[in-house]
Amino acid sequence: MAHPIDLLIEPGWIIPVEPAGAVLEGHALAIEKGRIVALLPAAEAASRYAPREHLRLPGEVLLPGFVNAHTHAAMALLRGYADDLPLMRWLNERIWPAEKEHASPDFIRDGTLLAAWEMLRGGVTCFSDMYFFPGAAAEAARQAGIRAVLGVTVIEFPTAYATDADDYLAKGLAVRDAWRDEPLVSFTLAPHAPYTVSDRTFERVATLAAQLDVPIHIHLHETMAEIEESISGHGVRPIERLHRLGLLGPNLIAVHAVHLNQQEINQLGASGCFVAHCPTSNLKLASGIAPIADLQANGIRVALGTDGAASNNRLDVMREMRQATLLAKAGSGDATAVSAHQALRMATLDGAAALGLEAITGSLVPGKWADLCSIRLDEWTGLPCYDPASHVVHVAGREQVSHVWVAGKMRIRGGQPLGMSIPELIGISKSWHNRLSLRELDNCPQAH
Repeated sequence: MAHPIDLLIEPGWIIPVEPAGAVLEGHALAIEKGRIVALLPAAEAASRYAPREHLRLPGEVLLPGFVNAHTHAAMALLRGYADDLPLMRWLNERIWPAEKEHASPDFIRDGTLLAAWEMLRGGVTCFSDMYFFPGAAAEAARQAGIRAVLGVTVIEFPTAYATDADDYLAKGLAVRDAWRDEPLVSFTLAPHAPYTVSDRTFERVATLAAQLDVPIHIHLHETMAEIEESISGHGVRPIERLHRLGLLGPNLIAVHAVHLNQQEINQLGASGCFVAHCPTSNLKLASGIAPIADLQANGIRVALGTDGAASNNRLDVMREMRQATLLAKAGSGDATAVSAHQALRMATLDGAAALGLEAITGSLVPGKWADLCSIRLDEWTGLPCYDPASHVVHVAGREQVSHVWVAGKMRIRGGQPLGMSIPELIGISKSWHNRLSLRELDNCPQAH
């Protein structure tokens, strides 16, 4: 007798990510109570299961939902606001002044909601965030139905959110406690960067991370200016400073990791650290090109992030996959570096592992949550298709994402959001655009 299940998906191809390099044709994925129960030949699935919904997706490839391992989601409201500037001018002259005036729970809630739906539309089912007012971000993530790993952001200087490092930690940890039972929300400790965090605070972060068993999420070795400042102020480069303070370890996510010497690559590898690679943001801010091929050759697992929409300007992990593989090939001089399957793993399983979620998401393995996306590969502009993995990385774009599920619940159907209308999302964006545009007029000398 056939076993009843909630959903059986029968696509043209399935890329499960585990085992590595597998591409399955004529297979189906069985889902019950939000979890994957089986990945098996479609003919066998037809006799074994009686699905309440049977979704056939010929011409499409089903794969794990993408993991955006580093972003500042609410900065979707600052998309294109501060283009064509290097990092420190971008921060000091544009971003921090705008945040000082506008950062509030409403700003973070609305910006994160826009970002969540943009990511879902592009097949992202989980994102790691570093920003202010994480409780507001958690509310937006729950409303959108996306998996969120929210940073307990820590810096030394005051903002509208907190007054000093101790205040940031106290408020962030209180939010973590309040959201402890929310199944789609978890947390990291997120000291902003070596140039904004003191030794004392780093030592406290290291202690808390060990006690709470949570990842540490930090911008690290993003620019040469950061490294020079560390040498001037601390006598060593940032990675060595963190090593001495006890932060290097398998719970550390080094975001950017652009400027590394061989000793530092060895240190990251020996410590089991992860790297969150943000290729488009690094290019746009002229920060440099991370040595991804060398990192992977030294056993370092590399995840992919978009960074915020103010420095990218898209929250599009599919584009980051393509950027990552092309930059790795060009930077190393090795055309075999970062294959399509490796890029897919970076965008799924390696991101989940970095965030401590490898046991529940990131690959299509029975027992894991059904965090999935399906991508159309049958449009005439992309044919013929010899290798679905290559097509996902090098041919398709987020506009080809047709369906997205988080924990078995469909969030995108036929490319359209479920649970929130497009006019509502446009309205939120227009409201904040008007407010920030008025700020620009108020600060323009000609207006006075």
